Amino acid sequence: MKKSLPGVALSALMLMSGSAVAADYKIDTEGQHAFVNFRIQHLGYSWLYGTFKNFEGTFTFDENNPAADKVNVTINTASVDTNHAERDKHLRSKDFLNSAKYPQATFTSTEVEKNADGLNITGNLTLNGVTKPLKLNAKLIGEGKDPWGNERAGFEAQGKIHLKDFNISKDLGPASQDAELIISVEGIRQ
Repeated sequence: MKKSLPGVALSALMLMSGSAVAADYKIDTEGQHAFVNFRIQHLGYSWLYGTFKNFEGTFTFDENNPAADKVNVTINTASVDTNHAERDKHLRSKDFLNSAKYPQATFTSTEVEKNADGLNITGNLTLNGVTKPLKLNAKLIGEGKDPWGNERAGFEAQGKIHLKDFNISKDLGPASQDAELIISVEGIRQ
Protein backbone atom coordinates (compact mmCIF):
# COMPACT_ATOMS: atom_id res chain seq x y z
CA MET A 1 0.00 0.00 0.00
CA LYS A 2 2.82 2.44 0.82
CA LYS A 3 4.47 1.86 -2.57
CA SER A 4 1.29 2.70 -4.46
CA LEU A 5 0.64 5.96 -2.58
CA PRO A 6 3.37 7.94 -4.44
CA GLY A 7 2.05 6.56 -7.74
CA VAL A 8 -1.50 7.65 -6.90
CA ALA A 9 -0.25 11.08 -5.79
CA LEU A 10 1.80 11.48 -9.00
CA SER A 11 -1.16 10.43 -11.16
CA ALA A 12 -3.45 12.88 -9.37
CA LEU A 13 -0.88 15.66 -9.80
CA MET A 14 -0.55 14.90 -13.51
CA LEU A 15 -4.34 14.97 -13.96
CA MET A 16 -4.57 18.26 -12.11
CA SER A 17 -1.74 19.83 -14.11
CA GLY A 18 -3.31 18.62 -17.36
CA SER A 19 -6.62 20.24 -16.54
CA ALA A 20 -4.87 23.43 -15.42
CA VAL A 21 -3.41 23.86 -18.90
CA ALA A 22 -6.81 24.56 -20.51
CA ALA A 23 -7.86 28.12 -19.74
CA ASP A 24 -10.65 30.53 -20.65
CA TYR A 25 -9.71 34.04 -21.73
CA LYS A 26 -11.68 37.23 -22.29
CA ILE A 27 -10.40 39.32 -25.19
CA ASP A 28 -8.95 42.55 -23.78
CA THR A 29 -10.82 45.20 -25.75
CA GLU A 30 -11.06 47.53 -22.74
CA GLY A 31 -7.29 47.89 -22.63
CA GLN A 32 -7.21 48.22 -26.43
CA HIS A 33 -5.07 45.10 -26.81
CA ALA A 34 -7.17 43.57 -29.58
CA PHE A 35 -7.84 44.43 -33.21
CA VAL A 36 -10.10 43.09 -35.96
CA ASN A 37 -8.66 44.63 -39.11
CA PHE A 38 -9.17 44.06 -42.81
CA ARG A 39 -7.68 45.16 -46.09
CA ILE A 40 -8.99 45.11 -49.63
CA GLN A 41 -7.49 46.17 -52.95
CA HIS A 42 -8.54 49.61 -54.15
CA LEU A 43 -8.94 49.39 -57.93
CA GLY A 44 -5.87 47.17 -58.04
CA TYR A 45 -3.64 50.18 -57.28
CA SER A 46 -3.25 50.06 -53.51
CA TRP A 47 -4.61 48.56 -50.29
CA LEU A 48 -7.46 50.10 -48.35
CA TYR A 49 -7.25 49.25 -44.62
CA GLY A 50 -10.02 49.27 -42.05
CA THR A 51 -10.89 48.09 -38.57
CA PHE A 52 -13.88 47.34 -36.38
CA LYS A 53 -13.65 49.46 -33.23
CA ASN A 54 -16.34 47.69 -31.19
CA PHE A 55 -16.23 43.93 -30.59
CA GLU A 56 -15.97 41.41 -27.78
CA GLY A 57 -15.07 37.79 -27.42
CA THR A 58 -13.63 34.87 -25.56
CA PHE A 59 -11.33 31.98 -26.31
CA THR A 60 -10.22 28.77 -24.63
CA PHE A 61 -6.59 27.82 -25.07
CA ASP A 62 -4.90 24.51 -24.29
CA GLU A 63 -1.50 24.27 -25.94
CA ASN A 64 -1.39 20.49 -25.44
CA ASN A 65 -4.92 19.83 -26.70
CA PRO A 66 -5.93 22.22 -29.51
CA ALA A 67 -9.08 20.19 -30.14
CA ALA A 68 -10.39 21.64 -26.84
CA ASP A 69 -9.77 25.23 -27.97
CA LYS A 70 -12.72 27.47 -28.77
CA VAL A 71 -13.18 31.01 -30.11
CA ASN A 72 -16.30 33.21 -29.97
CA VAL A 73 -16.35 36.81 -31.21
CA THR A 74 -19.16 39.32 -31.76
CA ILE A 75 -18.49 42.44 -33.84
CA ASN A 76 -20.61 45.59 -34.01
CA THR A 77 -20.67 46.15 -37.79
CA ALA A 78 -21.53 49.86 -37.44
CA SER A 79 -18.14 50.35 -35.77
CA VAL A 80 -16.31 49.94 -39.10
CA ASP A 81 -13.62 52.58 -39.49
CA THR A 82 -11.48 53.17 -42.59
CA ASN A 83 -10.42 56.67 -41.56
CA HIS A 84 -12.85 58.22 -44.07
CA ALA A 85 -16.34 59.17 -42.77
CA GLU A 86 -18.16 59.06 -46.13
CA ARG A 87 -16.69 55.68 -47.05
CA ASP A 88 -17.56 54.31 -43.59
CA LYS A 89 -21.16 55.50 -44.04
CA HIS A 90 -21.26 53.68 -47.39
CA LEU A 91 -19.78 50.51 -45.85
CA ARG A 92 -22.59 50.53 -43.23
CA SER A 93 -25.23 50.76 -45.99
CA LYS A 94 -27.14 47.99 -47.77
CA ASP A 95 -24.40 47.92 -50.43
CA PHE A 96 -21.98 46.32 -47.95
CA LEU A 97 -22.50 45.48 -44.26
CA ASN A 98 -26.17 46.48 -43.97
CA SER A 99 -25.54 47.48 -40.35
CA ALA A 100 -29.11 48.72 -39.76
CA LYS A 101 -30.53 45.26 -40.50
CA TYR A 102 -27.55 43.17 -39.31
CA PRO A 103 -25.87 45.11 -36.48
CA GLN A 104 -23.63 42.22 -35.49
CA ALA A 105 -21.27 39.81 -37.16
CA THR A 106 -20.21 36.69 -35.25
CA PHE A 107 -17.50 34.08 -35.47
CA THR A 108 -17.81 30.76 -33.63
CA SER A 109 -15.09 28.16 -34.00
CA THR A 110 -15.98 24.59 -34.88
CA GLU A 111 -12.49 23.05 -34.97
CA VAL A 112 -8.95 23.97 -33.93
CA GLU A 113 -5.93 21.94 -34.97
CA LYS A 114 -2.17 22.37 -34.96
CA ASN A 115 -0.28 23.06 -38.16
CA ALA A 116 3.44 23.56 -38.82
CA ASP A 117 3.33 27.27 -37.95
CA GLY A 118 0.61 27.43 -35.30
CA LEU A 119 -3.09 26.69 -35.44
CA ASN A 120 -5.82 26.30 -38.05
CA ILE A 121 -9.06 27.67 -36.63
CA THR A 122 -12.16 26.73 -38.59
CA GLY A 123 -15.52 28.21 -37.71
CA ASN A 124 -18.70 29.84 -38.87
CA LEU A 125 -18.72 33.53 -39.76
CA THR A 126 -22.12 35.19 -39.82
CA LEU A 127 -22.03 38.48 -41.70
CA ASN A 128 -24.79 40.41 -43.47
CA GLY A 129 -27.29 37.69 -42.56
CA VAL A 130 -25.24 34.88 -44.14
CA THR A 131 -23.32 32.15 -42.32
CA LYS A 132 -20.36 30.57 -44.09
CA PRO A 133 -17.28 28.63 -42.97
CA LEU A 134 -14.11 30.62 -42.40
CA LYS A 135 -10.60 29.31 -41.84
CA LEU A 136 -8.06 31.36 -39.92
CA ASN A 137 -4.34 30.67 -39.65
CA ALA A 138 -3.29 31.66 -36.13
CA LYS A 139 -0.03 31.94 -34.22
CA LEU A 140 0.57 32.20 -30.52
CA ILE A 141 2.52 35.41 -29.96
CA GLY A 142 3.12 34.83 -26.26
CA GLU A 143 1.64 34.05 -22.88
CA GLY A 144 2.42 34.69 -19.22
CA LYS A 145 1.84 37.00 -16.28
CA ASP A 146 1.39 40.72 -16.75
CA PRO A 147 2.69 43.33 -14.24
CA TRP A 148 -0.69 43.33 -12.45
CA GLY A 149 -0.78 39.59 -11.79
CA ASN A 150 -3.12 38.55 -14.62
CA GLU A 151 -2.37 35.65 -16.94
CA ARG A 152 -2.48 36.69 -20.61
CA ALA A 153 -2.19 35.00 -23.99
CA GLY A 154 -1.94 36.73 -27.35
CA PHE A 155 -2.54 35.51 -30.89
CA GLU A 156 -2.37 36.82 -34.42
CA ALA A 157 -4.63 35.35 -37.12
CA GLN A 158 -5.22 35.85 -40.82
CA GLY A 159 -7.97 34.77 -43.17
CA LYS A 160 -9.85 35.80 -46.28
CA ILE A 161 -13.51 36.24 -47.18
CA HIS A 162 -15.09 36.41 -50.62
CA LEU A 163 -17.50 39.37 -50.50
CA LYS A 164 -20.19 37.83 -52.71
CA ASP A 165 -20.39 34.82 -50.34
CA PHE A 166 -21.88 37.24 -47.79
CA ASN A 167 -24.36 38.97 -50.14
CA ILE A 168 -22.06 41.93 -50.66
CA SER A 169 -22.79 42.36 -54.32
CA LYS A 170 -21.37 45.85 -54.90
CA ASP A 171 -18.80 45.29 -57.64
CA LEU A 172 -15.51 46.94 -56.71
CA GLY A 173 -13.62 45.53 -59.68
CA PRO A 174 -11.75 42.26 -60.31
CA ALA A 175 -8.94 42.98 -57.83
CA SER A 176 -11.42 43.69 -55.01
CA GLN A 177 -13.49 40.52 -54.72
CA ASP A 178 -11.88 39.34 -51.47
CA ALA A 179 -11.13 41.04 -48.16
CA GLU A 180 -8.18 39.89 -46.08
CA LEU A 181 -8.62 39.68 -42.32
CA ILE A 182 -5.76 40.61 -40.00
CA ILE A 183 -6.64 39.88 -36.37
CA SER A 184 -4.56 40.44 -33.25
CA VAL A 185 -5.99 39.61 -29.84
CA GLU A 186 -4.73 39.48 -26.30
CA GLY A 187 -6.85 37.71 -23.73
CA ILE A 188 -6.96 37.87 -19.95
CA ARG A 189 -7.37 34.54 -18.21
CA GLN A 190 -10.67 34.29 -16.35
